[in-house]
Amino acid sequence: MPYATAEQMIARFGEQELTALTDRDGTAGGVVMAALDTAINDASALIDGYLAGRYALPLAHPLPALTRICCDMARYGLYDDAVSDAVAKRNDDAVRFLEKVAQGSITLGVSSEGTQATPQDMPEIQSAGSVFARHSSKGFL
Repeated sequence: MPYATAEQMIARFGEQELTALTDRDGTAGGVVMAALDTAINDASALIDGYLAGRYALPLAHPLPALTRICCDMARYGLYDDAVSDAVAKRNDDAVRFLEKVAQGSITLGVSSEGTQATPQDMPEIQSAGSVFARHSSKGFL
């Protein structure tokens, strides 16, 4: 299951850049969806490779962070040789994030079965009731 869609890629990086990356010979005159889908599927498979050791796949509720990471990795995969430093850095950051998830240093907030994790150490607030209430104010309030 891909973590991003072609529409999300276009929204993030613009149709002009993705046309330049996917329409290599210039004959399509727009974004070549087959090439874009292939890059998204490749990036999603790579993400799954990092997550498979910790989580049951496919995730029931993938995080928006995985969509961003998938888009960054797919964009990097579409470049041939002329990768800008910004695109390479975003890909490197995505890989570092996934490595930390695979090591267990970062959690995705889902259980190992892929369901939403419920925190066990949440604060609990208890009250003995209100001190200043109309019925106990003896005419003051």
